[in-house]
Amino acid sequence: MTKDQINKLLGEGKFPEFTHQPELIETHISWVIIGDQFVYKVKKPIQYSFLDFSSIELRKHFCEREIELNKRLTEDIYIDVQPIYDRDGHLVIGDVEGKLLDHAVRMHKMDREKQMDILLSKNKVNETDMGSLATKIARFHQDTRIIYEKDFMDLKEKFADLGTEREFLNNNPGIENSGIIDQAIHRSNDFMMKNKELLEERCKTGYFRDCHGDLHSRNIFLLPSPQPFDCIEFNDDFRQIDVLNEVAFLCMDLDSFDRQDLSSLFIDLYNEKFPTVKTEDDKRLFIYYKGYRANVRAKVNSLRARSALSQESKQKSLYEVSRYLQLMNHYMDSLH
Repeated sequence: MTKDQINKLLGEGKFPEFTHQPELIETHISWVIIGDQFVYKVKKPIQYSFLDFSSIELRKHFCEREIELNKRLTEDIYIDVQPIYDRDGHLVIGDVEGKLLDHAVRMHKMDREKQMDILLSKNKVNETDMGSLATKIARFHQDTRIIYEKDFMDLKEKFADLGTEREFLNNNPGIENSGIIDQAIHRSNDFMMKNKELLEERCKTGYFRDCHGDLHSRNIFLLPSPQPFDCIEFNDDFRQIDVLNEVAFLCMDLDSFDRQDLSSLFIDLYNEKFPTVKTEDDKRLFIYYKGYRANVRAKVNSLRARSALSQESKQKSLYEVSRYLQLMNHYMDSLH
């Protein structure tokens, strides 16, 4: 679908259930339509180096994959894949006759006030929440598939990929980034080469598993039972990672909220349930992974700034880029 078609669907489209004026949330890869009872997620017709949503067949496949993978960690959120048709000029979600335009993942609408990032902003996340979440993630990691064949050294290239945003960021005033990006990439390369044997041993020992892949507070509902959703479906490689890389994302996110207390508590509780940090080298690897995750958030926000529809949303994304660059720099500094 195109953005114009999405706007038409929002304005005059027909949904399977009655809904008042739906709300649109746009990410760099999806349009999320929030109705009264349900949420519909439509994948953008785009192709990046790390995903391919360029055809309707691929978008349907990844809609189905999204439901399959997310049901590992969620209860009563993901429902089905709904077709989107053009019926005589009217856009309709559901099984009707007409020209097939696309597909949408249908989900039950959750209470957004129970989203973990919103709760964090209101200082409403506590130690009990951390205990429940650590237990759930540890059990999930223990049960999910072990990945023994993995090019773990490609993390060097993934970290260095942030360099592709350097020119764009340099052309936007207020972001001092080129020195930080170059220095962080150099330190990442150095760290990865020095710790190749550690990563190889962790892979052989079974610490690389089919994880969630995008575990941060905006992708978790506390209802109060934790419900991590929106895992990575579009690239298996991004999801099949060291479990320590996975939990580092959440801990980095908690650090970004200035909740280092919750970050430390989570990793301690998780490590009690599923011991993955046993040595000083493991602790340093955990810090490196947090630096990598801050790197990823900086790049994602740079991509959002590129595609922003308003100056306000662009500046908001650029502010986030700067914030995550500083956090990445903090982690990489602490490795030396």
